[in-house]
Amino acid sequence: MYRKARQRLQRLIDLKHSHLMRNSAIGLEKEALRVNKAGSIAQTPHPAKLGSALTHPCITTDYSEALTEFITPPFHGIRPALDFLRDTQQYVYQCLDNEYLWATSMPCVVAGETSIPVAEYGSSNAGMMKHVYRVGLGYRYGRVMQVIAGVHFNYSFPPEFWPIYAELEGNRLPLQDFISESYMALIRNLQRFGWLIPYLFGASPAICKSFLGGAPTTLKEFNENTYYEPFATSLRMGDIGYQNNKENETGVKANYDSLAAYVKSLTYAIETPCPEYEEIGVIVDGQYRQLNANLLQIENEYYSTIRPKQVLNGNEKPTLALKRRGVAYVELRSLDVNAFDPLGINERQLYFLECFLLFCLLHDSPVISADERRSIDENELRAAHQGRDPNLQLMRDTQPAPLRDWAYELLEEMHGVCELLDLSTQGSPYCSALEAQKNKVKDPELTPSARMLNEMRERGEGFYHFAKRMSEIHQHFFINLPFSESRQRYFEELAIKSIEDQRALEAADEISFAKYLERYYTQN
Repeated sequence: MYRKARQRLQRLIDLKHSHLMRNSAIGLEKEALRVNKAGSIAQTPHPAKLGSALTHPCITTDYSEALTEFITPPFHGIRPALDFLRDTQQYVYQCLDNEYLWATSMPCVVAGETSIPVAEYGSSNAGMMKHVYRVGLGYRYGRVMQVIAGVHFNYSFPPEFWPIYAELEGNRLPLQDFISESYMALIRNLQRFGWLIPYLFGASPAICKSFLGGAPTTLKEFNENTYYEPFATSLRMGDIGYQNNKENETGVKANYDSLAAYVKSLTYAIETPCPEYEEIGVIVDGQYRQLNANLLQIENEYYSTIRPKQVLNGNEKPTLALKRRGVAYVELRSLDVNAFDPLGINERQLYFLECFLLFCLLHDSPVISADERRSIDENELRAAHQGRDPNLQLMRDTQPAPLRDWAYELLEEMHGVCELLDLSTQGSPYCSALEAQKNKVKDPELTPSARMLNEMRERGEGFYHFAKRMSEIHQHFFINLPFSESRQRYFEELAIKSIEDQRALEAADEISFAKYLERYYTQN
């Protein structure tokens, strides 16, 4: 089954372009809850020193006013992307007052839905749209689900890679069409093999009991304040995490057969009314409860482990940007925050992920059948809840297969890909990262999820005390890190400019919010 991938890889190696992959673009997004000294979700506004969450390019908020999001620009290299992420978090720490950033994906000490403040973005139409969308998410799925934090890995192959790859494939499509369909093929394979990511990097095997708010659960009790699964890797990616259940019930799923099919399926969901959401209402007592009562308010509401992306022009709809200009990069969304690293992610993870994406590109990628879609969804849940169970079986080509055997087979096949990528670097960081992942398959106790549970047992900690301790360690790391004056000025200037940009947006509005939404949805 790997023959085609090996042939493609060999053709790339035979070209002897040692720097072929050097100009890949890597960007990172990391979410982190601001919490007070007790570890509860902060009730304070997004710190004014950080600038405008609406217009700041690097420091914003996600669902909640307390859910800070750090965004790096795209960099040609893993190290500069991590350096920027480090500097951004360090600057934020300088602006916090008796608060710190939570070190894990899962929140703690959640005092019900009303303890989670929805993010505010000012009075402009653009800011109102972001706020109302989040209000709608709260009505549809509950606020608690929305404050689970994660890390996103944004990746694009070098521009010079694509003409060479198209020629090797003998493909005569217009280049951008070839690029888009290649990315869609990668996405299908990432979904097929994506269960590997929670196994290797999942760091949420336990949760605070407050997260469930007293709701019944099949999770086991770790201690008086913690639930867990003995073999779990990433409960964030399991069935307690964010799901689009209404799409499942109505048979609306994103279609990854092609870019056109993907755009069509999401457009349908955005335009199709949902009776249950109609009961919520759109405007009630003069206040917006959601942007609309359709299956999806906007494209971003559709949960997926990986998305095709295009850079937006202004207030352009994502589906329209994809339709007009094709896929520019992919956004991998299935990474837990790494509780053992102050940055939330590290070099070794990123070297492996780049290898994994190239492997998924080179591997044959037929369209996903209805049966395979069910297997993909089931495999993800099994890996999330039971991934370290030595007897765990996944569904592979309609047949059960041991996770550990399949995982090791995939990693073995990635060795040649790592060798190709190492040609563009000094040393062998890709092969080294791959070996570290093989060791996790041989010994599940090396996975972050197992390390977390083992530390909790050894120290007599529940999830809350573990997460609080790690958060304080990370706070100490950032506070004591040397910070350059030029970097300080850079972030201060970004904050000032973002506030000016928000004011300009607010001053420029000349139409009502209702008219603004109408124009947004009727773009074509």
